[in-house]
Amino acid sequence: MAVLEKKFETPLDLIRRGIEGLPGWLARQRDEALGPLAIELREFVDRSEGISADLVRRFEKSGAWAHYGALDMVGWLKSNGKLSGSAAMERVAIGRQLEELPQTAQAFQRGDLGYQHVAILSRTAEKVGTAAFKKEEASLLQAAQTMDPGKFVGVAKAYEFRVDQAAALAEARRAYSRRYLHLSEPKDGLVHLEGRLDAEGGAVVKTALDALMSPPEHDDERTPGQRRADALVDLARRPLTGSKLGTTGRMRPHLVITASVETLAGVPGAPAADLQGLGPISNETVQRHACDATVSWLLGTTEVDQETSHEHRKIPPSIRRALVARDQDRVFNGCHRPANWCEGHHIKWWTRGGQTKLENLALVCGRHHWMVHEGGWQLKRDSKARWLAIPPPGGVRPHARSA
Repeated sequence: MAVLEKKFETPLDLIRRGIEGLPGWLARQRDEALGPLAIELREFVDRSEGISADLVRRFEKSGAWAHYGALDMVGWLKSNGKLSGSAAMERVAIGRQLEELPQTAQAFQRGDLGYQHVAILSRTAEKVGTAAFKKEEASLLQAAQTMDPGKFVGVAKAYEFRVDQAAALAEARRAYSRRYLHLSEPKDGLVHLEGRLDAEGGAVVKTALDALMSPPEHDDERTPGQRRADALVDLARRPLTGSKLGTTGRMRPHLVITASVETLAGVPGAPAADLQGLGPISNETVQRHACDATVSWLLGTTEVDQETSHEHRKIPPSIRRALVARDQDRVFNGCHRPANWCEGHHIKWWTRGGQTKLENLALVCGRHHWMVHEGGWQLKRDSKARWLAIPPPGGVRPHARSA
């Protein structure tokens, strides 16, 4: 008499059977009760991602993916996991990183963190190094559990800036180098705009557009995108017609930077400054804005503790007129930007005690101002009163310009 072997269900069998019956059960639920159920289902998905990250790590280390003809774990996961190459690469990287971060891995598998939180934490640990990350892991996990990923990325970025200011500056330089704007030829009565701005440039444009986008009237049938497009055209038309932003009673666009006194002084390990609407910015960007810009500052001995708001002192009109008369075609050779497009740069930076006096100022356009602060260039005057623009090590040779 044959003995029938009893088949035991694995946990995956139970999950599969439950998933198959889930749509029918949900169809019988009241619509107003579905919100909490959707959140609960989202938690299951996050916990599954946490468990899957550990499986991906273990399978990669086994090398068994090669038995299927794959060249690496990313290729295997892309082919079998219904993922794009970038998504597969991210999951493999997270699996590797979590092996060194057991606290984060456990929180992920418990469902305390969402996948996006863990992706942010993993990238942060990769940038600053596992050893440095572990010192702040508990506090970062606590922050991640109390805010959505959009807000948490600002916390993680501020931590990166505080730990490794050089890396933060390098990231800002890479972002700046990738900026571009393309306008197509008219087609069917439309011009297509496409481009990228670095984060600071994006914040400036957004601030300017917001200043021109009054709250919609009750009879305004434009979509938000149409209102933004009209604001961009209005912004471009104003210099052509001689009108200025802010002359119609709307708020003049300005940037708001929150920074501690230690940050302005460039003290190592000081908390990162924060540009409103953008998030953390590099110390070099802070120093550039401290030269000559319409910026509101929130200063304090800690990040936002006992802050006092004040408008940064701009270069007085009389000194600016003398600066324009002296430097005329600007101090960088080959730069012919109009003077009203240019800014006054403090040779000895304002945040380092430099005074707003003519002998401590140079007239530079926005691009060259960025090169001096974030790009590592230096400006000096030689014995013949000529400006010398000195590149960072490894750059092109310095060039001189008559004052």
